[in-house]
Amino acid sequence: MAPDASHAPSVWGGETRPPELPGVQSVPLEASPGGFGLEYLTEFAPLLVGQTMMSVRRLIEDVAGTDATVLVLGESGVGKDLVARAIHAASARRNGPFVKVNCAALPAELLESELFGYEKGAFTGAHRRKLGQFEFANRGTMCLDEIGELPRLLQAKLLHVLQDLRFARIGGDEVIRVDVRVVATTNRDLEDAIARAEFREDLYYRLNVVEICVPPLRERTDTLAALVAYHLGRLNKQYGRDVEVRADTLELFRAYTWPGNVRELENLLRRLVVVGHHQQVHDYITRRLHANSSAVGRMPAEPATPPPPVAPAASPPVPASVLDSTLDLRALGRRAAEAAERAALVEVLKRVDWNQAKAARILHVSYKTLRNRLADFGLDPPEGRRRTGKSSSPSELRGPT
Repeated sequence: MAPDASHAPSVWGGETRPPELPGVQSVPLEASPGGFGLEYLTEFAPLLVGQTMMSVRRLIEDVAGTDATVLVLGESGVGKDLVARAIHAASARRNGPFVKVNCAALPAELLESELFGYEKGAFTGAHRRKLGQFEFANRGTMCLDEIGELPRLLQAKLLHVLQDLRFARIGGDEVIRVDVRVVATTNRDLEDAIARAEFREDLYYRLNVVEICVPPLRERTDTLAALVAYHLGRLNKQYGRDVEVRADTLELFRAYTWPGNVRELENLLRRLVVVGHHQQVHDYITRRLHANSSAVGRMPAEPATPPPPVAPAASPPVPASVLDSTLDLRALGRRAAEAAERAALVEVLKRVDWNQAKAARILHVSYKTLRNRLADFGLDPPEGRRRTGKSSSPSELRGPT
């Protein structure tokens, strides 16, 4: 429950400091002798295992003892929220509040009052003072989820708040000072958003003091066993069950590419615990693998007038008998996913005459991501395109000015 808005904040140094919140213990900001804290070591560190996640864990622990702003990047469902909470749990602010605000959930007008609060009479319906989420996060951590969706009108105000940690409530004159550590998360390519004039460049650099990229689940299958054990234990406890994951089911998990990442894994484990049948899980993954291999060549057309379409590259057929078996599903899943992605890249690049900037726009990925995938697949522009220098042009991503 929010504290009573009528509670008068204390005045200090000519400014207003928000009151301490009920039930929240203030902590000194210097590192505590206890290291990273019991919650981090028992609830978060066990999930940051495997070679692919060690760099993420090292960054979390490196920034934990500082107040540096952190930008957490990654696809939807990879666990960006877990990383933000791990940073808070490992820091000296762990006994303070962790406040999360979804920047995509509210229109600009409501989001501003949610973040910064308002005074009584600030607008029609403002019958009493309302504290903003920045005040509730005082001496703790503020997580700005989906920061890439923050309305541009609010970006300038947030920039000033991040610089000074001072602001005024809507309709108020008093300057409020807060002591907050900010962690922002997004699944958008913010550099591309800057190029499209959808995100302020100065705000991007203010947020991106430390950048943590969370890899997708398909790139960290070495963490699957730990993730399955953690979520299965939690779900068994929630539903009063005692379901275990069989070895062949775990092999299926490793073969699957997990487009929904950890969120999809959690939902699938929930289904397994609720219905108690492994066959439903097997059928789900087998259907998805088959659908993935069948979707090769189906790419969206470019909005502008495109060159004549090129016949899609054929992907190697997957025998139905193999799909019905769990013995080779791991190799099958990887082969089907790689074949589908490579064929799609070749088709689009041929369609746009190997103009990589246009291909990136069609595929809705950043130019850098496209170049990396081309290198992964060993795809090079035709010799003529390489000589003329038309195969890549980062400036084309910005479009006309």
